[in-house]
Amino acid sequence: MFVAKVTGAVVSTQKTKAMVGHKLMIVEPYRLDQETRQNMKPVGRTFVAVDTIGAGEGEYVLITQGSSARLTPETKELPIDAVIIGIVDSVHVDSQCVYKRED
Repeated sequence: MFVAKVTGAVVSTQKTKAMVGHKLMIVEPYRLDQETRQNMKPVGRTFVAVDTIGAGEGEYVLITQGSSARLTPETKELPIDAVIIGIVDSVHVDSQCVYKRED
């Protein structure tokens, strides 16, 4: 599982029947800044993930991938490799808040 930021969406009008109706989002994994340990920074790659929770662009989310991506009730029959399973409210490292969602 890892933290990522939703940076966009994918629209696909031609796809396998099992994927019809599933929202596809572009996500960019983030990690703790190793130098300052005070903020999150992108790792420099992106993924397409199925959104099962209604995440929006700009939100930080929890991602699972690989065979674990097919272990949710919503995805157990889908041919996927990455799924959004949560929206991040905050991230704390070493008793310090490095990310807090704005409401």
